[in-house]
Amino acid sequence: MALSGWVCVVTGASRGIGKGIALQLSEAGAKVYITGRQEKTLKQAAAEVRERGGQCVPVVCDSSKDDDIRSLFEQVERDENGRLDILVNNAYAGVQAIFENMGKKFWEIDPAIWDSINNTGLRGHYFCAVYAARLMVARGTGLIVVISSMGGLRYFFNVPYGVGKAACDRMAADTGIELKNRGVVSVSLWPGAVQTELISQFVLQKESTTGVESKIKEAFVNGETPEFSGKCIVELAKDRNLMSLTGKVLMTCDLARRYGLKDVDGRSVVDYTTLKFLLTQVPYLSWLSTITPSFIRVPRFLLSLASGKF
Repeated sequence: MALSGWVCVVTGASRGIGKGIALQLSEAGAKVYITGRQEKTLKQAAAEVRERGGQCVPVVCDSSKDDDIRSLFEQVERDENGRLDILVNNAYAGVQAIFENMGKKFWEIDPAIWDSINNTGLRGHYFCAVYAARLMVARGTGLIVVISSMGGLRYFFNVPYGVGKAACDRMAADTGIELKNRGVVSVSLWPGAVQTELISQFVLQKESTTGVESKIKEAFVNGETPEFSGKCIVELAKDRNLMSLTGKVLMTCDLARRYGLKDVDGRSVVDYTTLKFLLTQVPYLSWLSTITPSFIRVPRFLLSLASGKF
């Protein structure tokens, strides 16, 4: 129970990655406040946490509504005497809109999709980070994690998705700069392909009709469970050298190697930074992956150069 006595907030935890993170934090001993828009699914998630012996407080909160966010953190401050150890910004409302418009160009889609994707998944994250930081700075300690993805580095799904994820990464970096001297760590976490309930519905159970859909489905077939990100965050919270990581983008596959982690089902997670994996993504070079050792990894600065804008 390494996190016994800790207080955590996980937004968007009714299902998917958020629920997986809440389950792992509670198993480590933390008291977890979970948020979601629907009371029914939120209570179901809370019940699942409690079935494992964890402490869970479900709070109906729409991360696109300022008053809901403010009320959430006022409740935490009041009920926990100002203590908040971890915030996980995970809430996201754009998955259905993304898959309903798969393959379309930005000018072919109603521009309101921007709000569907980024009101909750970016603006809401910033508001939560502000309120969480006020509690953490007052105590001189804390960890803020924003769930992002490789879509922040290269084109993935659509324009609003990539812009939103790139902004999440930048937010983690810049808040990390301002929080560093206050004892609070801010990081962006990139899970790999994760087999959430919505991914199962929109990807794994759907018959692929285009090359793009087939490629996406292939990525998720061997994806991580929703709880693996939670395992990574628990280990981060225990890391005595955590401040050295503040402001950085962290990949779950890197953290798996750093902390010697396997997924909750015993599988090793896919390492997206190995040369072997990257070769499988290039049609005319994929044959080389069969003879490439799995321990050869691409330096992170090369990943950044691949998306360079200059």
